[in-house]
Amino acid sequence: MNCDEAEVLLHALLDDELDAAHAREVEAHIAGCPRCMAELRVAREMKNMLADTELRFAAPPQLRQRIEAALPRPRVSDRRAVLKGFAMGSVVSAIAATGIFAVVLRDDGEQRIASELISAHLRSLQAGHLTDVLSSDRHTVKPWFNGRLDVAPPVIDLTAQGFTLIGGRLDTINGHAVGALVYRRRTHVINLFVAQAANAGQHSAGIGTVQGFNIRRWSDRGLNYWAVSDLAIEELSDFGEKFESAMQAG
Repeated sequence: MNCDEAEVLLHALLDDELDAAHAREVEAHIAGCPRCMAELRVAREMKNMLADTELRFAAPPQLRQRIEAALPRPRVSDRRAVLKGFAMGSVVSAIAATGIFAVVLRDDGEQRIASELISAHLRSLQAGHLTDVLSSDRHTVKPWFNGRLDVAPPVIDLTAQGFTLIGGRLDTINGHAVGALVYRRRTHVINLFVAQAANAGQHSAGIGTVQGFNIRRWSDRGLNYWAVSDLAIEELSDFGEKFESAMQAG
């Protein structure tokens, strides 16, 4: 385990959220790494500081009364206009969201798959579920998939581009076993799900937001790719573009 891998799991170790095997790996690394030991010390001090009850403050009831008194009271006609504005804003937002994600969610089946992708991403964030093989070495991660899937997913090292490979695991999407490659961007986790495609052609990328998470989807060389993260859309797009570029170059 290196520092990048340990950094992802430090807070989970501090909160007792790791399984025994991963906890031992992180503890063994920290024991011989002054940098990660210092990171853990800072995180522990921050946790203890935030747990201090003296930091909590309850606003007095008089403050709410003063705020409410200072707010202008809208007339009935104004209130109706405000409600209409909210309704129209919701419709516009829904249309915009649908338009952004039109390439990805073309029918009910793809909406179901998107929901499963989000569920798989959330499961992976639980202790002990993120990786089956924990390594930043693509030559370790890729062979691990051999024999476990009909087609092993391509594993690209994007560390130099700011996306650190953490490892991989098996997951299930739409009733089929798929490979999941795990990357880290600062404190954000990116799950890249890879599955065989029905058609071997290349399809342009689509990106959008589902349940508060961003998904970027594309297809290439007989494989479907879904990158899922709470990372900003722009950065997730950048991840996908760099992955595609590396595939074309390689």
